Amino acid sequence: MAQQKTYWHLLQQRRMPTEYEIVTSKLLFYTGEGFTGKRFELDVPLLDWYKRFQQDSPLTCTSWENFRDPRETTYTKYTEIQRDKEIFVDGILEEIDVSGYDGQFSPRWVHVLSRVVAPFRYPGHGLQMLASYVGQMAPGGRIVITAALQAGDEMRRVQRIAYRVRQLQRIYPGFAIDSKMRWQTDTFWQPLRLAMEKLLICYDWAESFVGLNLVLKPLMDEVFMNHFSDLAVREGDCLLGQVFYSLNEDCRWHREWTQALIRMVIEDNPHNSETIQAWIEKWHPVAARALQAFAPLFEGKLKDAYMQPLEGVTEKLDKYYRDFLSSMGLQPPSSATLSF
Repeated sequence: MAQQKTYWHLLQQRRMPTEYEIVTSKLLFYTGEGFTGKRFELDVPLLDWYKRFQQDSPLTCTSWENFRDPRETTYTKYTEIQRDKEIFVDGILEEIDVSGYDGQFSPRWVHVLSRVVAPFRYPGHGLQMLASYVGQMAPGGRIVITAALQAGDEMRRVQRIAYRVRQLQRIYPGFAIDSKMRWQTDTFWQPLRLAMEKLLICYDWAESFVGLNLVLKPLMDEVFMNHFSDLAVREGDCLLGQVFYSLNEDCRWHREWTQALIRMVIEDNPHNSETIQAWIEKWHPVAARALQAFAPLFEGKLKDAYMQPLEGVTEKLDKYYRDFLSSMGLQPPSSATLSF
């Protein structure tokens, strides 16, 4: 037998494969598209789970190996990108520590930070768990990689918010010590907690992916990382706005690889569009109720934190979501749009 190159499985391209192609191709041993060409070697209980919620998913594709992350993210590339972002955020947090920045806030903004920002750690963990499940169950190695790195980005967001909470606790004793209670009982958060918990028990990998990356997460990211950042800047908390804008760069990549995957499966099988659209219709009302609960914040009607409303949020959010779906050939949901 002639000696094989390490990338022998890519020789049909008749060109030197890229680093991304070499390290992301045919990784999974249980999908039938890996090196062995088989699924599970043994009839173990886990096999039934993957058959029900991966192989038998209504979302189909001739070959999941055809997916390409538009950023072509490898682990090495990911750490290089995130290193630069972390240096930027570390600089902001260091400036907060040495400048006495946190002592300038009005009582109403401290209340907003305690009620809105600090409890976000809990749904942030939910987003991380959901991305991890999509990665565990995805039928292609490149999808596994992007979902796993997305889960890492969610932990970055949780960690940075936790760091800000601790900084504020040093200035305002007792700040945000009720965050867990708020997440579990505050009416402000309960629709989002319900949405998160419903998605966490959605086991079909593709429906979980659609509910997360096409419905709940893009709306959450836009509300918190963009519009809340605008509100923070307006209220004089410019550095929090800068931290959130940096975190939003991660969210943009999550949308980009999602768009690439959806376009691929619809091109491969146009009937997939109907399946995806049905899942959007199913999950959008749940997500809409979750985000609608935050309307008083942007309307200036949040108890103990009355302020001028942030104008134009409804129109911007509606346009953003319609443009996001239309970029993949999908239709906006028939349920009512969010109103702030």
